[in-house]
Amino acid sequence: MSPPVSSRAALVLVDVQPDFMPGGTLACHEGDAIVPGISRLLERQVFRHVVATQDWHPAGHVSFASSHPGREAFERIPLYGHAQTLWPDHCVQETPGAALHPSIDWSRVDKVIRKGDDPRVDSYSGFRENHGPDGTRPSTELHDWLRAKGVDEIYLCGLARDVCVLWTAQDAVDLGYRTHVVWDLTRPVTPDTDIATRVRFDQLGVDTLESGTLG
Repeated sequence: MSPPVSSRAALVLVDVQPDFMPGGTLACHEGDAIVPGISRLLERQVFRHVVATQDWHPAGHVSFASSHPGREAFERIPLYGHAQTLWPDHCVQETPGAALHPSIDWSRVDKVIRKGDDPRVDSYSGFRENHGPDGTRPSTELHDWLRAKGVDEIYLCGLARDVCVLWTAQDAVDLGYRTHVVWDLTRPVTPDTDIATRVRFDQLGVDTLESGTLG
């Protein structure tokens, strides 16, 4: 039997929103397949601390291809000295696609961190926005909230495995958290990125595990 999860650990649920699931405007591969497992994990109350991130873009966000006439979704352009992928309009504030998934009981979540609400700056990581016009990556509330709770270890689930989960893991390691990714409760934008994503997690020292091992 697996050892119990530390009381200093937090579960971080990344962008579990309808727009990232089949039928959504930026659907991940089999994105909805993670919903039942996340619900079971929350019901089992394995974690003392649970946080969710929520992509929360204003209309006309800089990351939307529709904000750049003549450009198409998934093109890459230079923005503030870094490569920016242009996405379909997604997770627009107050729309159904931006809501936290309705099949999950979110009352078990202690804190929701909204990100990507600056119209000028994209945001993948739960910890920090992407590079902005001044060259910095502004912090979200997540790090301060976790530290206030005494958390030093995080377990990541959610979407997308190869974008927002990956960036959140990278920042978590940089900030000193022992970091785990619950592989079966994540999904990628496209599955052909999985090998590269696993290699990157290994390079970072991020542990990958299956939800069935959590107890």
